[in-house]
Amino acid sequence: MDSNESALQEKCYDPGDPTLRFVDGEDHLDFLCEGFKSPRALMSCGHAVTPMSLTAWCRVLLHQGKSRFVCGQPNCNVEWSFEEVCKMALLTREEKKYFKETLALNYYLENIDTKPCPGCTSSVVRKSRSNLRVRCKACTATREQPYDFCWQCLREWKGPRTRSDRCDNDGCCNLSLETLKTCPDVVIFGVTGCPSIRACPTCGSLLEHSKLHCKNIVCPRCSARFCFVCLKPSVECYQRSRSSPHCSSGVAPRQTSIPVWKRK
Repeated sequence: MDSNESALQEKCYDPGDPTLRFVDGEDHLDFLCEGFKSPRALMSCGHAVTPMSLTAWCRVLLHQGKSRFVCGQPNCNVEWSFEEVCKMALLTREEKKYFKETLALNYYLENIDTKPCPGCTSSVVRKSRSNLRVRCKACTATREQPYDFCWQCLREWKGPRTRSDRCDNDGCCNLSLETLKTCPDVVIFGVTGCPSIRACPTCGSLLEHSKLHCKNIVCPRCSARFCFVCLKPSVECYQRSRSSPHCSSGVAPRQTSIPVWKRK
C-alpha cells in the first residue's frame, strides 16, 4: 500500500446528496466483509459501493499495474472514469494525487513497447525487445520501400541491420545501460559498493533503491521481489544468507544488459 493511506476516520456518503443513487443491499466491492457504515450508492455500471470499499478496490488495481479503473464484479468489465472514482470514492487531495500519478506510471509501463515513428508519427509496436531496428508499415507503404528506424534514438536506421546496442546515427546510445554504468554506489543494509540503480532481473525496469536499511525490493512493474545487492530472488537470497546483511554470493557486478520480460 502507498504511504498516502486513507484517513483512519471512515469516509461516508452524505444521505442528502441528490447526485447519488442510494440503494439498500450489500456493498459489491466489500470483499473483506468490513461492513462499512456508509450508505450504498450505485456506480455507473449499476453495482453498489461505499467510498471506503471503492478506494480499496482502486488501490488494488493500481498495485496490480492497471491503468484503468474497472469494476471488479464477475462478468462486468465497465470502465469507470477518473472523475467518477474521485467523486464516488470521496478521494482526498493526497489520494487524487497518488491515483493520478500511479495511473500515468502504469500507462507508461503498459505501453513501453510503443513509440511514434519519426517518419510519420504514427504509433508503432515493437515485436521484439531485443531488436532496435523497427519497420514502420505506414511509411513503407507510402514510400514503396522499406522504412526502418532506430527504437533507441528515434531516427531513420543507419548502419548494419544486425547491430543490437545502437545504430550509426551520431549520439545513439542506450541511456538505460549508460545509467547502470555511471550511477553512484550506495551502502545498503551495511553492504558497501552496491550500484544505486539496478535493472529488474525479471522485466528490465530501472529501479533506484529507496530503503537503504533493507536489501530487498519489489518491482512496481512486474511485482518481482529480489535482492538489490546480489540480484537473486529474495527467497533464494534469504535461504542462502539467512539474516546476514552480506549475501553469500557477494555484490552482483554492474549490469551490462537489460533483461527482457518474458510474460507468461
